[in-house]
Amino acid sequence: MDKNDYAGQVWLAAVLLTRLPLPHLPPRAFSQGARAVWAYPVVGLGLGAAGAVTAYVALWAGLPVFIASVLALGAVMLLTGAMHEDGLADVFDGFWGGTTPARRLEIMRDSQIGTYGVLALLLVTLLRISALAVVLDSGWPVLLAAAALSRAMMPAVMHALPYARTDGLSRSVGRPDIVPVVAGLGIGGLIAFLSLGMIALMAILAAFLVGIILTAVARRKIGGQTGDVLGAVQQLSETAILLTCAVMV
Repeated sequence: MDKNDYAGQVWLAAVLLTRLPLPHLPPRAFSQGARAVWAYPVVGLGLGAAGAVTAYVALWAGLPVFIASVLALGAVMLLTGAMHEDGLADVFDGFWGGTTPARRLEIMRDSQIGTYGVLALLLVTLLRISALAVVLDSGWPVLLAAAALSRAMMPAVMHALPYARTDGLSRSVGRPDIVPVVAGLGIGGLIAFLSLGMIALMAILAAFLVGIILTAVARRKIGGQTGDVLGAVQQLSETAILLTCAVMV
């Protein structure tokens, strides 16, 4: 895969961000991981579309809107292997369960989930489902905007912060340059505007505020970013986008 193989970079982004049974890429393809971050919102668009189709079918079958929202987000979790949810739980356990950066990173790597992680998953998932239930009757494109824009925020944090570990998924992907980061933000913003209209302005602002806050907290707590931090960025920015839409519909 060369640096101008954009289709290959979309494929690579899908391999990194989902658990779909995709054909394996050659090892050399992963050297383009940092260049492929512009495609994260493209993959998010596909995931949001899968959630939207699930919600549409559920509503067509006569299921209540709250259940349709649960099924829509459940479909996305299934496609991603709930990796971002796992990152969210690890971040809350580590950031608020440890007293030093080294101890926080150690907790974040532990496969067991603690009280902070359970509560974070419960509260964030309930907020996402509840907000989606409010806006779903007004139109399913909100799923497209939330999934794409929240994943566009991940490369921005990758660029803004150094690695907090000497290994791990984020380190293996690489620290992206500003060009693919801005391209990804532009694609995410465009999808948001096409999906939400002028409400996208407030949704983008909400996502950026979450990104800025999490960047500052991660810098103070562990001195940088990890794959878990990026997962938390996606989850919390998506929640902020959905809540913003719920307020403004």
